[in-house]
Amino acid sequence: MPEPYEILGVDKTATAEQIRLAYRNLAKELHPDLHPGDKASEARFKQVNAAYTLLSDAEQRRRYDAGEIDAEGQERPEHTFYRSHADGGEGAKYHRYEDFGEFDPMGDIFAEMLRRGDRGDRGGGGGLKMRGSDVSYTMQVRFMEAARGAKKQATMPDGKMLNVSIPEGLRDGQTLRLKGQGGQGIGGGPPGDAYIEVAVLPHRFFRRDGDNVHMTLPVTLGEAVLGGKVKVPTVSGPVELQIPKASNAGSTLRLRGKGFLDKRSGKRGDQYVQLQVVLPDAPDDELAAFLAAWAPKRPYDPRGGLGETQ
Repeated sequence: MPEPYEILGVDKTATAEQIRLAYRNLAKELHPDLHPGDKASEARFKQVNAAYTLLSDAEQRRRYDAGEIDAEGQERPEHTFYRSHADGGEGAKYHRYEDFGEFDPMGDIFAEMLRRGDRGDRGGGGGLKMRGSDVSYTMQVRFMEAARGAKKQATMPDGKMLNVSIPEGLRDGQTLRLKGQGGQGIGGGPPGDAYIEVAVLPHRFFRRDGDNVHMTLPVTLGEAVLGGKVKVPTVSGPVELQIPKASNAGSTLRLRGKGFLDKRSGKRGDQYVQLQVVLPDAPDDELAAFLAAWAPKRPYDPRGGLGETQ
């Protein structure tokens, strides 16, 4: 497996936050939902997840940097060091050393017992009992799924599929915990947990601000001048909005309780609708003639305050 720092595109001195941001950007770029059927992107996505799983765990990262485990989190074999023939007895080509110290047969036996205990393979149930490691990764969620809640399947770094409940009102960057879905325990210990950081994808016309939702609503010249009811989309479904007479472009109207749900308070935010007056696509000679006669009789300056510097 390639070097995990290289996979994430960060230096070995990178902070935990730099590693998290690098992973999040790559996960968004390579997510299988954006590349259906692309095996190369899928394989790269799994590599990125595996690299982040290793480096996001402070202890695993320390052990990797120290050469105790490899890029897949597996224990590295102990290195055996040798001196030259000059240090050995007559006829001996090498004199064996372990861990830069004199080889001690009894010490080696005890070290092997400890290693077996760590792996949980000592007989008789007398091995070490350790909780499994936690795993972390990012999952993309659509804007409306975050607004309304959803059930999704998430692909773990090892390829395991998990069912994830997306709570209504989920925020971008929020972390979900899946208890007991992390690494396997050692020696009968409990499994670790899975932590899923959610990246909410942008919507084509909705924008979230806290628990409020903002959008720009195109209206006709007639609707802006004469007023009237128009249908407006919200995160909970379409509603009717009353446009006041003589509404200017840029005017903002509020729909109470049509924003995101705040789970802690049980209240919903509001939706703010900014009006955008849109003229017909094709030139309208009748409208142009009317305005040519109307404008000189009713002059006004909509840019009157733009010359003020203070």
